[in-house]
Amino acid sequence: MERPLDCLNNLAQDDWLIGYDSRQFNQIAQELYLELTQSSACGTPPKIILAEREPLRFLASFIAACAANCPVFLCNPDCGTQEWQQVFNLVKPDIIWGLGNKELAIVNSDNYQCPMPNAPCPMPHCIMIPTGGSSGEIKFAIHTWETLIASVKGFTEYFQLKRVNSFCVLPLYHVSGLMQFMRSFTTAGKLAIQPFKSVESGEILNIKQSDFFISLVPTQLQRLLQNPELTEWLSQFNTVLLGGAPAWNELLEKARFHRIRLAPTYGMTETASQIATLKADDFLGGKISSGQILPHAKVTIRNQQGEILNSNQIGNITIHAQSLALGYYPITRENQANFQVDDLGFLDDQGHLNIVGRDSDKIITGGENIYPAEIESAIQATQMVDDICVIGIPDKHWGQALTAIYIPKKSDASALKIQTLLKDKLSKFKIPKYWIPQQNLPRNSQGKINRQQLQQIATEFLQNPII
Repeated sequence: MERPLDCLNNLAQDDWLIGYDSRQFNQIAQELYLELTQSSACGTPPKIILAEREPLRFLASFIAACAANCPVFLCNPDCGTQEWQQVFNLVKPDIIWGLGNKELAIVNSDNYQCPMPNAPCPMPHCIMIPTGGSSGEIKFAIHTWETLIASVKGFTEYFQLKRVNSFCVLPLYHVSGLMQFMRSFTTAGKLAIQPFKSVESGEILNIKQSDFFISLVPTQLQRLLQNPELTEWLSQFNTVLLGGAPAWNELLEKARFHRIRLAPTYGMTETASQIATLKADDFLGGKISSGQILPHAKVTIRNQQGEILNSNQIGNITIHAQSLALGYYPITRENQANFQVDDLGFLDDQGHLNIVGRDSDKIITGGENIYPAEIESAIQATQMVDDICVIGIPDKHWGQALTAIYIPKKSDASALKIQTLLKDKLSKFKIPKYWIPQQNLPRNSQGKINRQQLQQIATEFLQNPII
């Protein structure tokens, strides 16, 4: 397996970074690597917080840290004050790359005590990737160069590729953006990096899309499909990977109508991106699933007693993968063999993974088990909302009451009109009791909803309803 410096040297003469100076990348990475090896020559490699805003410097810094065997913590440069305080207290970094005066002031505050230089790290040689899930609380999944490479190898074997060219519009500090870099960097492919806002405004880097993969989250796909020129541009890509959050049926049908070579995926930070992907030809042929399991992973469906279920039986998804994280910083998992996630699903007769919903999102109302994804998809299909999330709020009669928090597409998109359209699509008990219109929903950059914040919005709204 090639190490970071090997990959760097292989690309030394290549113009592989589109939109940036590839040689400058190489130079920065080499210089930082020398600095780090010199600083750790007489002690433990320093712990690094990496929050560089500029993509070229972020990636060069990342490679330097990996090559020098330094534990590196990837961070969102736009974290809020409380989030930075949480990160600093958890990590206690030796080196901080990329923060401005405001964030550095937190480091120097009375609430944070900087450790002694080269303070021991319980996880040397590791790559900590942030994951907040739906709670919003920052955690770091513990990865290594080996787990990330395992994900790359599973990807290249599944798609039968030697080199991977990626067009990246997702954050590099997140696993969704980082793995696009890893695939291109370690296979000597090309990498184009551009902010999604630039793409949306039509200022797009000049590439041959048929040679490239692009990764999107559902909200990004939705926005691109609203523009005919961008829809045509997107349809030229070799493959459009779609993940980060569940996609609704209407969006998938629209992508299929426009012949977008969509590849819905299933994966997470803990698995170093996807472990299941539906190939574009299957998607265009009408298949609806998260696809087959990639070669580096294995998925079993189990009941609550841990027994493996047969095909088409719904249960908890359990993952075994070479790309699996070692735990959450600073605690490693005792059982590395299997990772049971909160998602419910089944494997069909073709071995395709089908996701039903999240066990923790399950709503029990009047003794009926309801999964929000089904209801949200039906509401999206009415074409009367721009965004929707269904939650359960405590109810003394029903246990939980279904509550839809939504962004109306038009001012006349009333809850009553939407309910009328749902009557022929959903059972009566699946139609939300409460409807709360909002101007926006609290989603992160990957499209994941913050359900705790939605609970607060619903509680406040129902206590003080707008008449």
